[in-house]
Amino acid sequence: MNLSNFPRHIAIIMDGNGRWAKQRHLPRIAGHKAGLEAAHKIVEHCIKQGLEVLTLFVFSSENWRRPEDEVSYLMHLFVTMLQRDANKLHEQNVQLRIIGDRSRFSKSLQKHIAKVEKLTESNTGLKLLLAANYGGQWDIMEAVHKIALNLQRGEISINDLTPDTIKQHLSFADLPDPDLFIRTSGEMRISNFMLWQLAYAELYFTDVYWPDFDAAELDKALSFFANRERRFGYISEQLKEA
Repeated sequence: MNLSNFPRHIAIIMDGNGRWAKQRHLPRIAGHKAGLEAAHKIVEHCIKQGLEVLTLFVFSSENWRRPEDEVSYLMHLFVTMLQRDANKLHEQNVQLRIIGDRSRFSKSLQKHIAKVEKLTESNTGLKLLLAANYGGQWDIMEAVHKIALNLQRGEISINDLTPDTIKQHLSFADLPDPDLFIRTSGEMRISNFMLWQLAYAELYFTDVYWPDFDAAELDKALSFFANRERRFGYISEQLKEA
């Protein structure tokens, strides 16, 4: 694949775990467990492909509305993943970051997150972002709050405000925005995910449930991306001239 047509950042909503389990007459938690294994395979494939940034939407700010036992299991799965995978990710030179509002997590989970981030913070390979208790509206509001404080302190003026000012205060502001957004299971919406950062991402939707989304399916999404003409407001002739 031509590297000029290869994304720097892929963001994925890993959807369909529950429906995958229901098709097999299994409890929903079985779907989430299978979804975690699928995530492992995709991370491995992205490492091999030399991807710069991969973001996985593991738990949205709206997911707290789900049944209590399911939320409890998802939190358990999150802790298990951090404990089990941290050293392997570190050995693979992966830098792990958690984006989202951590305040609602247990103190134990917050400690696990901090420990893994500290362990991998200097790694220079794949940047793996896990969006947990994350919402795009929350992200923008956090940025607005920070900017308002800077205005209040006189550190910036109204005339200094630009779209870049907001971007600088969003999650992962030091990394490129997603080039390719993927959502599995046939749903065709972004569900409050990276509302600002997805402004120019290519959107890829597939009917495949997340537990069945493997390296071959990811390659289909990469092929789709490679054939897109990304104009960013220009016309084709301008791009050819450039």
